[in-house]
Amino acid sequence: MSSRKVFGSRAKRLEDPALLRGKGRFVDDILLPGLTQAAFLRSPHGHALIKAINKDAALAVPGVHGVFTLADFKPHLVNERMVVGLPSPAYRQDLNRPALAADEVVHVGEPIAIVIADSRYIAEDAASLIDVDFDILPAISDCVAALAEGSPTVHRNSPHNLLAEFDVQYGDVDQAFANAPHVYREKIWQHRGGSHSLEGRGAVASYDPFEDRITLWSSTQAAHTAKNVLIDMLGWDENRIRVMTPDVGGGFGPKVVFYPEDVAVALAAYILREPVKWTEDRREHFVGTTQERDQNWDVEIAVDNDGGIIGIRGTLIHDHGAYTARGINLAQNSAVVVPLPYNVPNYRLDVRLALTNKVSVTPVRGAGHPQGIFVMERLLDRAARELGIDPAEIRRRNLVAGEDMPCEKPIKARNGLPVVLDSGDYPACMAKALKAADYDNFFDRQAVARAEGRHIGIGVANYVKGTGRGPFESATVRIGTSGKILVYTGAAAMGQGTGTMMAQIVAEQLGGDMDLIEVVTGDTSGVPMGIG
Repeated sequence: MSSRKVFGSRAKRLEDPALLRGKGRFVDDILLPGLTQAAFLRSPHGHALIKAINKDAALAVPGVHGVFTLADFKPHLVNERMVVGLPSPAYRQDLNRPALAADEVVHVGEPIAIVIADSRYIAEDAASLIDVDFDILPAISDCVAALAEGSPTVHRNSPHNLLAEFDVQYGDVDQAFANAPHVYREKIWQHRGGSHSLEGRGAVASYDPFEDRITLWSSTQAAHTAKNVLIDMLGWDENRIRVMTPDVGGGFGPKVVFYPEDVAVALAAYILREPVKWTEDRREHFVGTTQERDQNWDVEIAVDNDGGIIGIRGTLIHDHGAYTARGINLAQNSAVVVPLPYNVPNYRLDVRLALTNKVSVTPVRGAGHPQGIFVMERLLDRAARELGIDPAEIRRRNLVAGEDMPCEKPIKARNGLPVVLDSGDYPACMAKALKAADYDNFFDRQAVARAEGRHIGIGVANYVKGTGRGPFESATVRIGTSGKILVYTGAAAMGQGTGTMMAQIVAEQLGGDMDLIEVVTGDTSGVPMGIG
C-alpha cells in the first residue's frame, strides 16, 4: 500500500476534462429512441378555483400524444401529494404540494396539466389551447398582511395563514432590557430571492415494460429523495423505480426538492409507454422553482455604555409561500444563527411562518443563515453609531474569544442538541481581515475619494454556520477483477468536485492511484440510501 498522501492533495479534478471539452451530459442532453417532449399549463392567477378543464382542442393538435391532469393521474397514485418528511411540533397546518392542481390554484405558475407531443413547440402550442374555467379568489402576497385579522386565506379551506410558529430563547430577556442603559430598535425587511443556476430543472422518464420499471433522469441534488417520494406517491416497491442524476449545472438548494413536474413526467411516460423529456425554461424557473426569503424582522438590542451586548429580542415573520416544500428549516436557521459569533447573554426571537399566494420557499445558498447574520450585524452597526464606537471595535468587544473555545452556546440546533463552537479565534480572524483591507486607513481614503466625487464604503461582519449536519452519507466500494475500483455514493455532484474528493479518500486507503477509481454519484441503483 502506498504511503503517499492523496486526500487533501492538490489533485486535478477528475470531472473537468469532459466539462472543458463540452462532453458533459446534462438532462437536456439525454436522447432516447422515440423521445417525446413535455410542456405544462400553469396558473395565470395567484388564487383561483378550477371549475372545469377542457382538453379537447389540445388533444386535436397534430403531434400531441397526450394531455394529463390530476384526474388522469389519480388511478395511478396512492398519494396525490408530495409529503415532506421533516416533521415539527411548530406546524399549525399540513399543506403539501399536489402532483398537479386539481380544484384550486394558489400561486402563479402552479402546474395544472402536462402536454406530451412530438416537440416542445407543439406541446407549448397545445397547452395554450387547454380551456380552464377559473373562479378568481382574493390573493395575499405580503407575509405580514397575511397574518393580519381578516386577511384572505391562501387556501380557501384554511382557517388562517399561520403555517407554523416557534420561539428561540434563553436567559432573562425582559429583565435584561429593563435594566439596560441603551436599547435600539430596527425593522428590517429582506426580500425574496431565487437560485437561477445556469441549468434549470429538468427530467427525462422512461418506462421499461419488461422490467416493469420507471427510470427517471433528474437534475436533482437528492436522487434518493426523489425516488422515495415517487415510491410514496405511486405505491411501488423500490426495485421498480430508478433515479439517476447526470451532470448538474448548479444546484443551490432548490434542486434538493422534488417537484410536480418530476412526478408528472414519470407518470406520463408510464401511461403512454413512451420516453418523455421536460426542460425548464427561464420563465418557468421564476414561477415554478422554489425561492427563498421575504422576512420581516422587528428586533431590539440592549447594550451597556461600552457597547457590550446585554440582550437581543424581537419577532420574525417568514414568508413560507403557498405550500410546504422543505420544512421550517429556513426560519429556524435564521433564528438560531443570530447570536452565534458573539457573547449574547439573553436572547429571544418569536418566529411565525406565514402562508402567501406565492411560490413555495425552501433553502437557497445559505438556507436562512445570511438573513439572521444580516440582522445581527445591522443591530451592531446601529449600536456603534449611537454610542460613537468604531464598527469593528464594537464587534471585537463582543466576539467569542479564542481562549473560550470550545464554547457551548445556550441554544439548540434543529437536532435538539446544544450548539457548540468547537474551535477558532474569531477576534484574530477579524483582525486579519481588517489588516488585509487596510481598515485603519480606510476613512482617510474615503475622505480623499469624496473630495474627488467618488463614494466608497466598507462593512464588517462575522458569520458562524453549522456544517456537516449529516446524519450520514452512504458509499459502496467495489474492486473488480480488472483492478478497477468502483465507488457508488449517495452524495450529490453538482460542480463541487464530489467525484474527485471521493476518489482521493479511496485512493489513500487502497493504493494511491486515482486513475484506477471510477466514482458514480446520483444513481439510486448503486447504493440503497443517500442524503444527497
